[in-house]
Amino acid sequence: MEINRPEVVAEVAAAFAAYEQALVAGEPDRIIDFFWQSPETVRYGIADHQLGIAEQRAWRWAQPPLPPGRRLRETRITTFGADYAVVNTLFDYPGGTAVGRQSQTWVRLPPGWRIVAAHVSEPAASVVAPDR
Repeated sequence: MEINRPEVVAEVAAAFAAYEQALVAGEPDRIIDFFWQSPETVRYGIADHQLGIAEQRAWRWAQPPLPPGRRLRETRITTFGADYAVVNTLFDYPGGTAVGRQSQTWVRLPPGWRIVAAHVSEPAASVVAPDR
């Protein structure tokens, strides 16, 4: 199995960037389109969780927009072969003290790259990752 084939990493990076753009813009339908349209899709959030795409769709439409200024850092994309990838990143907001963590499992499905599982967490405000 080939790890991190450049063309596959580039494809996932583009999909992840488009997802992030939809997230920051607060576009729930676009965000949902990046997920596997299945009852098997899982997302664990900071104070929530959704099992299946229907729960996630309802949750996304009920959520307020993200705070302005979301910043990503230390984003890592690791691909395995041509059809499987994991994306991990840290995120924060201007004036905030906590650094959030986001992990996504992406799989190439017939409609293209889709997130099949996601996890978002934010440690207590006293736990701050150093800038690198």
